[in-house]
Amino acid sequence: MSDKKTDISTSPAYKAPAGGWGALESTTRHLLGSKNAVKNIKSLLNTNQSDGFDCPGCAWGEEKTPNKIKFCENGAKAVNWEATSKQVGADFFNQYTLSWLKEQSNYYLEYQGRLTHPMRYNKESDKYQPISWDEAYGLIAEHLKHLDHPDQLELYTSGRASNEAAYLYQLFGRSFGTNNFPDCSNMCHEASGFALTSSIGIGKGTVTLEDFEEADTIFVFGQNPGTNHPRMLDTLRSAIKRGAKIVIFNPLKERGLEKFQHPQNPVEMLTNNATTMNSLYLSPKIGGDMAAIRGMTKSILKLSSASKLGTLLDQAFINEHTQGMDEYLQTVKETPWEKILDQSGLTRDEIDKAASIYIEADKVISTWAMGLTQHHHSVATLHELINWMALGGNIGRPGAGLCPVRGHSNVQGDRTMGINERPSDQFLDTLETQFKIAMPRQHGHSAVEAIEAMQSGGCKVFIGLGGNFAAASPDTAVTEHALSQCDLTVQISTKLNRSHLITGKDALILPCLGRTDIDQQAKGPQKITVEDSFSMVHASTGVLEPSSTEMRSEPVIIAGIANAVLGNKPIDWLKVVEDYSAIRELIAQTIPGFSEFNSKIEQPGGFYLGNTARDRNWVTQGGKAIIHSHPLPDSILPDKSAKLLHEKVLVLQTLRSHDQYNTTIYGMNDRYRGIKGERDVLFINPADIQRLGFTEGQLVDIKSLWDDGRTREIKGFKLVGYSIPAGNIAAYYPETNPLVPLDSYGVDSRTPTSKAIAVELSSHQTNRIL
Repeated sequence: MSDKKTDISTSPAYKAPAGGWGALESTTRHLLGSKNAVKNIKSLLNTNQSDGFDCPGCAWGEEKTPNKIKFCENGAKAVNWEATSKQVGADFFNQYTLSWLKEQSNYYLEYQGRLTHPMRYNKESDKYQPISWDEAYGLIAEHLKHLDHPDQLELYTSGRASNEAAYLYQLFGRSFGTNNFPDCSNMCHEASGFALTSSIGIGKGTVTLEDFEEADTIFVFGQNPGTNHPRMLDTLRSAIKRGAKIVIFNPLKERGLEKFQHPQNPVEMLTNNATTMNSLYLSPKIGGDMAAIRGMTKSILKLSSASKLGTLLDQAFINEHTQGMDEYLQTVKETPWEKILDQSGLTRDEIDKAASIYIEADKVISTWAMGLTQHHHSVATLHELINWMALGGNIGRPGAGLCPVRGHSNVQGDRTMGINERPSDQFLDTLETQFKIAMPRQHGHSAVEAIEAMQSGGCKVFIGLGGNFAAASPDTAVTEHALSQCDLTVQISTKLNRSHLITGKDALILPCLGRTDIDQQAKGPQKITVEDSFSMVHASTGVLEPSSTEMRSEPVIIAGIANAVLGNKPIDWLKVVEDYSAIRELIAQTIPGFSEFNSKIEQPGGFYLGNTARDRNWVTQGGKAIIHSHPLPDSILPDKSAKLLHEKVLVLQTLRSHDQYNTTIYGMNDRYRGIKGERDVLFINPADIQRLGFTEGQLVDIKSLWDDGRTREIKGFKLVGYSIPAGNIAAYYPETNPLVPLDSYGVDSRTPTSKAIAVELSSHQTNRIL
């Protein structure tokens, strides 16, 4: 058994710290590029303020500090992107065919500006043409009323939808007769929800933002806050400044987790100082986190047995609050170190150091994101993490706990509102009692299941409440073909994106208001609400006049569709959107934790929904936290890839660039990784470049290995040497989504395995060196 670690050191792609002057320069450039700079400055100053709007970016929580600037660099990009003065209306669509638009980049499409008018696709001219709102609602109703069964409808939801919109959407769908609610969470944190619910009885994190002020150690697994949720860096920086330790597990060296300069700290900015953002930075192999955590537990058991102070575990917590711990610890003891080290890619010394930091800490928070959730064995990995946290009693007390870091700003709120293809009987019972109609009881479709159903012809109508389903989903060619099989596709959107170009036999674009827009209804300007990663619910109010009178809010659009299809049943749809407080009254009557909803959102910062596991109230069979035992996987890759392995196979993970949020591309740079003006790049260990006979900068084609007889390949990606474990590579999505097989998904979660794709590289036919 070798304990030697492959050298993956490379010089930093970006010499300066994350944040700092680079962030200010980037924010200014995007502000000016919006062609609406003066209004957007007003917008930014109202971002995440009590009388302003919630940032349309990530779901990180808001500090309660008054009068503080509360937007980050990427939040500023999101606001500028939405609040642009550029427009995409009838004149634009009259100029371009869909065939031409399909050849343009994702960046080009969204850069054109805000959608301003409802449009219908004309197949004969291959162009979108104007349609009135009433005609659009009537067309949707016509299609839905001619379906053979309600389950031929798919209702997709993006995490940017408000609580009010999400609630109306699920009520409409279930009143129509379906639980088909594929959701963006199906493609990211579904494993988190399943693992948490099956272990501690609730599918949400157990910490609040205030807990980070008390924690003395924070473990960060599989995430890149500097790009994906930069405000988290401020929270981690504050923890370090007061003496807390930060331990990082990430295959790539990410600048935001190494050095950070706070753009709002004048001393750091003027002296060009920065904060070192970690106490220990470990780079496990992609998918090796479960083995790494298993190794820490094994090391902790050894430290505890050798301690002269007795057990180092929180035995009182284990005895009173857990079930199944003895079986799990026996599994750990039987797991050989050789397998742990081989699968994690870490050395015994590295694992021991991380374990020592854990055992010496009094209060530990563990955070994670999609580096842990987009694998075949993601649920098992998160069960492992929960078990490990339970050893020290680090669940359900101040300053300690579990923290899945969500992506979109209201993806957690949408699920709370009932956007769930597998709703509980209790929730459906409540809806039936409130609205006096039968609710569908059969499970609906997740995102992968929806694609399968559309592909087979089992679903005929797709409605997308925000998002970019065609670009966000796996196996791009299959997804696009599935959408094209529909009789009707409907996209409710703020800006043009790839999904508008992948139409069914008939197609609609319905332009909606964004977070920055004033939402004026019959009873006056409206506010909507969102829920962040910490179960805080707060209001959001737009500040800018909409750029078109034809834009409508998401709740109004949903109500218009529902009224056209169902009439005034089970509610007066058009009446409740005159004043959204009426929607919130319905939420208060049917969703736990939302009593007195309308008055609670008047509180500064909103209100906390509560969390049963935080109170050590385990809503599980047996009334205790369930400790699950899993063997380490034989391979981090699913069987259909593992059987094709050979010495030249690499494991690819998809990721975002710094000029990107989900599928939205703000620019062609990735500052922290040293990329300028391009996206077709492949980050690879320099030793692998040499081993495979390539050269730095060479163009390669990437072929996915999946035993189903189909070819999945993308071409012309430039090799970029980077600090990443040997055998692992990384590239941007959605460019790499064509490589993710539709039937490669997580056990129990059905989340696409976008962080574990077996591939092989070949020289691109031009052999061009850049």
